[in-house]
Amino acid sequence: MISLWTRRKAARRWEARPDAIRRRFDAAEAVPISNADELAAMAPGFRRSLSAQFGVEALAGRLNPVQLQDDSVAIFALAEHVAGDQADELARRIAISGYTPARPARYVLAAPLLLAIARQQITAGSLSGAADAPWEQARTALAHAFQDLIEWGVRHGASDIHLNLRLQEAESEVKYTICGRYLAPERFRRMPTSTLLDMLSVAWMDIRGGNGAVFDPHTEQQGSMARRVDGREVMLRWASLAAEAGPSVCLRLLQRDAAARLPDLEQLGYLPDQIQLIDRVMLSEGGAVVFAGTVGSGKSTSLASLIARLPGHRKVVTMEDPVEYEIPGAIQNSLARSLDADAHDSYAAKLRALKRSAMSDVLLGEVRDRETGRAFMDLAGAGVNVYTTVHAPSAALIPQRLASDFIGVSRDFLATPGMLKLLVFQALLPALCRHCAWPVQRLLETGGEHLDGRRLSGRQWAEWLEGVQALYSGDISNLRIRNPQGCGTCRQPSLPELNGYAGRSVAAEILEPGLGGQPSRSAMDCAMLKAFRGDIDPRDIEVRFHAFETQRLKTSGGGAGLAPAPRLWAVT
Repeated sequence: MISLWTRRKAARRWEARPDAIRRRFDAAEAVPISNADELAAMAPGFRRSLSAQFGVEALAGRLNPVQLQDDSVAIFALAEHVAGDQADELARRIAISGYTPARPARYVLAAPLLLAIARQQITAGSLSGAADAPWEQARTALAHAFQDLIEWGVRHGASDIHLNLRLQEAESEVKYTICGRYLAPERFRRMPTSTLLDMLSVAWMDIRGGNGAVFDPHTEQQGSMARRVDGREVMLRWASLAAEAGPSVCLRLLQRDAAARLPDLEQLGYLPDQIQLIDRVMLSEGGAVVFAGTVGSGKSTSLASLIARLPGHRKVVTMEDPVEYEIPGAIQNSLARSLDADAHDSYAAKLRALKRSAMSDVLLGEVRDRETGRAFMDLAGAGVNVYTTVHAPSAALIPQRLASDFIGVSRDFLATPGMLKLLVFQALLPALCRHCAWPVQRLLETGGEHLDGRRLSGRQWAEWLEGVQALYSGDISNLRIRNPQGCGTCRQPSLPELNGYAGRSVAAEILEPGLGGQPSRSAMDCAMLKAFRGDIDPRDIEVRFHAFETQRLKTSGGGAGLAPAPRLWAVT
């Protein structure tokens, strides 16, 4: 232990040194160490990490003070950090703390090696004898555990895996989005925070196009990686949020293998008259087709299915971030963009090359900022058939979203006749198991819970059904509800919340701007049409859109303060 008197004396010596002595470190002086064998061969040898003593645990994956066998202290760092301001400040703190700076003072380590030291997967003891074995064993075990998380999600039809770390707690949570629901399987409950953090750190080593050499719990990061599950290629799109309690990592699961065939529009849940409308509009060239919906509403899947319907004589090129589905006949391009940049030379270069490729149709991916907004205007204004997605709450509000300050598409451009060819909004709702769904009359006989947890009596449900009947002309007796016990076809012991469901179905509204006005059928109306066929529990419709009582107030004009539905060209 260094005494307080020694520390103060060292600090006075440091501060008395002239600036010429306290010069900036030259990165060329750092000694490279690329593997555990080279680390074991150091003289004096590595003893232990001092990141906790210097209070730099959060930086240890890129900058780590370490004590050597002769008690001197060196700095292990990534190449991009070894000569930075943080490393210089750490060197100053080492000097004034009373420790003897090592000679050489700084070393450049590969990211996996530095991370293993920071996580204490490599120690002085493990370096004696078989240098790589303990580290490699730990890394392999964590990689297997991460693969297990992915395989479980793919086999259970998850669209997303959520790894929510609570750095100040012993345990963190693993959740999945399955059939649109945010669920915590019993198998992955009570996950140790340290294990989950180490697992993500090892997994990040395989990220492509990521920002940062190592997983940083205190920074937003994104990228992608590929895995194989049951012989199929699965793409994982990584997006981490540096939340207050700890990082929240969302992994979007995308099956890109050719065996994972795209469903057609009918299989997705589009109604026959909607498919006829889409096919009629798609006959003509020029203009933009825009799909809207909330996050996870399946709009990218629907758009890919739509493009797959194009005839073979049309050349289709895509610009995606990243490629999500293999589209037969399309020339697909992945283009990752950094989180902290507004303009990207690679994106502009790809766009210039795209316009010289003699294509007839372009899938632009998602329009979500000014950069993609400019690309949308450039391509659509050139007469190319453009297909894209956007986050918007209805088909009628797509133009307003495109013209918003966040995206900045010109209002005059959007109002140009023929520029917007087709606007589609869709939502995904859980589909009932056809084998075990109960008739809605069961609610009248025994009462039952709404999906928000409220339990209503049979009389209250009768009043609820009267309200539904007042809004819609379908036969109430055809309505069906979920059987929470499920059956041999749909029962999932590990996910009882999904018993009684069998996949999801699209509820869509379609607007053809060239004809003006509003959609002939709203997405909620489309969902109710399916409910009267026995395909969807009407209680799920209230959860996804709004209460039937709210709909009654809107249609009757009795809702004080409710604004009328906006017209399409309110942006002009």
